[in-house]
Parts: sequence; C-alpha cells; structure tokens
Amino acid sequence: MSASNRKPPSRRTCSRANGDGTVYQRKDGRWEAAGYVLAPGNTRKRVRVYGTTRKDALAKLTEKIVASNLGLPVAAAASTVSTYLTYWLNGVAVHQVRENTHTCYAACVRLHLNPGLGAKKLARLTTRDVRTFLDRLRVACQCCTQGRDTDRRSCCAIGECCNKRLSPLTVTYVHSVLKSALEHTVREDDLPRNVARNVKTPAPRPRRFKPFTASEARQFLHAASSDRLHALYELALRTGLRKGELLGLHWEDLDLGSGIATIRRSLRRTRTGGLTMLHTKTRAFERRIALPGECINSLKVHQERQQEERRAAGTGWIDNGLAFTTPTGNPLDPTNLTRHFRRLLHRAGLRTIRFHDLRHSTATLLLEQGVDLVVIKELLGHAHIGVTVGVYAHVRLRLQRQAINSLGDALGAGDDHPDDPPATAAVR
Repeated sequence: MSASNRKPPSRRTCSRANGDGTVYQRKDGRWEAAGYVLAPGNTRKRVRVYGTTRKDALAKLTEKIVASNLGLPVAAAASTVSTYLTYWLNGVAVHQVRENTHTCYAACVRLHLNPGLGAKKLARLTTRDVRTFLDRLRVACQCCTQGRDTDRRSCCAIGECCNKRLSPLTVTYVHSVLKSALEHTVREDDLPRNVARNVKTPAPRPRRFKPFTASEARQFLHAASSDRLHALYELALRTGLRKGELLGLHWEDLDLGSGIATIRRSLRRTRTGGLTMLHTKTRAFERRIALPGECINSLKVHQERQQEERRAAGTGWIDNGLAFTTPTGNPLDPTNLTRHFRRLLHRAGLRTIRFHDLRHSTATLLLEQGVDLVVIKELLGHAHIGVTVGVYAHVRLRLQRQAINSLGDALGAGDDHPDDPPATAAVR
C-alpha cells in the first residue's frame, strides 16, 4: 500500500504505552479509558472508566492502574457484593476513616452485609434487594442468624427463639455503611447510581439519656471533692468535655492564668496501637473554651498533687505532659476511668449513669438556665447546630411547655388593678 493511500490516524483515539491502556472519545462526546488491572482471584481484568475530558478519564484509569500495581484488586461491577465490600474495606475505607471506625465497618460487613447480600452480583443489585434485606434484618433473631447459641444449651439451641433483634439504630448504621460503599462505585463510574441511596429507612428514635438534675449534680460534685480525679470530674460536668478530650488534655492546653482551655487532642484505645493520642475528629471538635473559676482552682490543686506524685515516683515517673494520669504518669485508660466513675456514684448514693451523661447534664442544665443554643453548640464542639437541636429536642420541648404554662398563668390570673396603659410614642 502506497503512502498516499494510508488513512491518517484518528484524532479521537490516543494509544499509550503497553500496559497503560487506551483513551478515546466516544460518539456521545464523553471520553472513555480502558486498561487491565488486578482483579480478585489473582487475575487480570479489563476495566473502563469515563470522564467529561480526556484528562479526567485518563486520571481515573491511572488511579486504578496504580492501585492495581500496589497489589490492590479492583472490584468491577461484575464481581459479587462480598468481593467488592472486601476491596472497599481494604483499599478505600482504610485510608479514609479512623481505625476504630474501620473496625466497626468490618464487623458490619462480616455480620450483616455479607450474609445478606454478599452472594449477589454488584451490577445486578437493585433497590428492592436492599429494601428486602433491611426488612429481614429488622425482624431476624440475631442468635438464630449468627448461630450464637449453638455451643450452649439455651435459647435458640433448644428451639426456643429469644427474638434478639437489632435495634433500629443498628439497622440504620448497616444501611449507611452499604450506602458509603456503593457511593464509591458511582464515584469511580463502575455503577450508574447508588441503589442503596434510593431506600428510605425510618429515622430511629434518639437514644434516651439520663442527665443529672441540678441537685444530683451538686451532690456529685460534693462527693468528688475528696477524689484524686476531682478536677477531671469538675471539668466534665462544668464544661461538657468528652471522655477522650479530658484524658487527652496536656498542661500546655490549659492556660490557668487567662482561664482558657484549648481542645485539640483525644485519647482513644485502638485495636492495634492500644492507647493512642489522636487529633480531634473534625475542626468543630478543635476549639477553645472558657474555664469556670471552680475548674481553675481544682486544676491548680490537681497540678500540685501531680507534682507530689512525680517526686514520689522518682525515676519511675513517665513524663508525657498529660494533665490527668496514673500515679506514675501513664495515660489513664478510658475503661478504668469508667469503673472509677461508677464506684464514685455508688459511694455518693447516686443512680448509675454513663460517663457521657455528664456531658448531657451540662447541656441540659445550661438549656434550663436559658443559655443560647449557639453557645452550647460551641462549648460542646458539635459540628452543626442541628446536632445540638436534635439531641436536646426533648429539653427544649419541656422548656416550651413551662413557658406556655407561665403565659397561661399570666393570662388567666385575676387582677383587680388594671394593667398599665401601653406606652405611646412621642409625636415628633
């Protein structure tokens, strides 16, 4: 064939080096990129991605190829839901969420999503499949489903089902994990839409909490006044700090002169790292709060006591700068703090509540004193004021009822003396 008869190469197609895939423009104007990546089962599979521009499609394909070269199998729409969820957990979610959150995701996939939907093809998963799965999850006995009683002579093992069902909050959580996983398939153009997002689940009832009343709070502070961790309990009740935020406080975060605390870290126990100091989860969590005078005084006393413990420990003291530690300077374990808190409640003759209910007590007492919701939101470190409004809706409703009753008393009260006439504006 002569050179004059050769067809010029198409400008819509762009060939790349061997193994890099191909990028070309479709008739509908979109750009399509195709290439081979590592698939589950140690095989290679050709995948296609799409973009509005050549650069966009190329970037998506390159991302998949790079992940494949790192040994991460790319789950395509032809794989099963179980295979895709494994890929999502180990290749995507592990880089986006904290370790404890990833552990919860993995447990949700293992206990609920894989048994219920794992065998289905990802591309054939429908909204009806997800809705049917969630409906079954609400009514299924978890002992029967997961075989918890097979090794014991009780409950379902002897044919007497205990009907131990998941709470509505847990079902909603399972649904949210599935939505997050499938959202990634849409983001990578593996699926056209997120079928789990089309399923509407009823909003679960908020968890009931039992905050202290004002008299119980005073009784608690009186009982804690002689405790080694008095300053911690005072901070918890007067400022509403979370347990992890309290345990993560360093002395450098506490400006006792100006009465300001900076919240920037949280102490958590992780599965692999044990007690770990983490940065706050969001920017809203990182905040500066004003310290009440009572907290400043108790912190000064606590600081002096810690110096005495430091001298007593000698070379055995662990210097990490934390405000609240063990007698040898080690970080306080959150579980041990919970045990210590329950013993304190028992000694004080108070009803048993969760440590987190001290935080709820702070917000409830502030609301009852007429403090604005915006101030409470900033003090507690909520990401949005809607969180504050939702959590303490029952408190606001009670305050509304009190206000309405007060207005009713005013309108229904008999008064022999006429009201003062309304003030009139001066004519200018």
